[in-house]
Amino acid sequence: MTFSVTARCARTGQLGIAISSSSIAVGARCPWVAAMTGAVSSQNITLPLLGIRTLAHLEEGSGVQSALAQALAEDAFSAWRQVVAIDAAGNIAAFSGEKTLGTHHIVRGNDCVAAGNMLANPGVIDAMVATFEACPGDLADRLMAALQAGLAKGGEAGPVHSAALKVAGEQPWLLVDLRVDWRDEDPIGELARLWQAYRPQMQDYLTRAQDPRQAPGYGVPGDE
Repeated sequence: MTFSVTARCARTGQLGIAISSSSIAVGARCPWVAAMTGAVSSQNITLPLLGIRTLAHLEEGSGVQSALAQALAEDAFSAWRQVVAIDAAGNIAAFSGEKTLGTHHIVRGNDCVAAGNMLANPGVIDAMVATFEACPGDLADRLMAALQAGLAKGGEAGPVHSAALKVAGEQPWLLVDLRVDWRDEDPIGELARLWQAYRPQMQDYLTRAQDPRQAPGYGVPGDE
């Protein structure tokens, strides 16, 4: 149903997730990212509260292992869940319940963790971690490269239909929040195209928020 990579950038402190699924609107339910706190991907038979609660426990001062354990303890159906988390220091926690679907796999890497279920093969997850670790550049670029590598290695056992990319920086809002909620073909390719369109404008929208006097215009109605 889902494969994802959850990671941090040691250079910038950014945290993020790239994820894809055979289900509709994976970005609405599975990836949870909080600036300077952590990132959590709650997948398989998804409970969004696991992402919300794990981040809340991190913000309260729990370590990432404890934060995830506390969140799972509050869920009566944790056997159906697959969850991975990374905190702002790069510490990782991961869990796959005994009822995780199909071929499933989790791999921890340097500042990243990849996980999936209903996979075409376990090598999908290995390829994602290897690609993330080897790829230079900004966090969002590395996340997208890892997601594309997972797809190239086989992806899910069936076709994927949705994908999402979320990255948090220093601000309390998301720096990148891009979603493809449904495509019959190639949602990851469409997400990559969205990222390439948004990438050169990302800093401008941050400038607009922080100091509108310095913000460039883009020629749309009402834009000065």
